[in-house]
Amino acid sequence: MGVGMASERRLLSEDELERVKLSHYPDLGKIEPEEALALARWLRERRDRIRGIVATRQRARRGKAPSSGIGAPEASERGLSEKKQVFARAIRRVNARLDRERAERRRERIRGNFDEALKRKRSSVRHHPDAGDRSKDGMRPVGSDRRTVTIEPGEIGRASQAGKDAQARRDG
Repeated sequence: MGVGMASERRLLSEDELERVKLSHYPDLGKIEPEEALALARWLRERRDRIRGIVATRQRARRGKAPSSGIGAPEASERGLSEKKQVFARAIRRVNARLDRERAERRRERIRGNFDEALKRKRSSVRHHPDAGDRSKDGMRPVGSDRRTVTIEPGEIGRASQAGKDAQARRDG
C-alpha cells in the first residue's frame, strides 16, 4: 500500500523531505547516477538509524535493554516505523533507477564487444581448403585396440552339442 506525499510531509522533517522528493519519478530521472548513489547511501543511513531506534525501544519495553538515550520505551514506534517505511520505499525507487543505469551500461558494453567481434570476423581471411577434382581415397579407417578372437569352424557349437549328448546319455 502506497504512502502519499501528504503522509510523507507529515512524517519527515524539511531536509529529509527534500531528499525523499528527489527519489520520486520526475526528479529521479533528472539527477546524475553519482547523485543517485549518494542519495541511496543517505537514505540507507537514515533508514538504518530509525530501525535501530525502533529496535532499542522495543527491547526497552520488553525489559531487555535500559530505556536511557533514545526515548521513553512507552512512546509509540508506529510513527517511526512508518518513517522507516518511507525511507525504504525511497531506497527501492533509487535502487531501481541505479539498476536500470547499470543494465544500460552493460548492454552498451556487450553491444560494443559484439560489434568488435563481428568486425574481426568479417575482416579475417576464411580458410576453406579446396575439395579437389575427385574424392581420391575417401576416409581412412581408424584402427581398433580390441583383441580379435578367431574361432575355428569346428569349435562352433561344440559346447552346446556336448551338453545335448550328456543329457541324452542320462535319459537313455
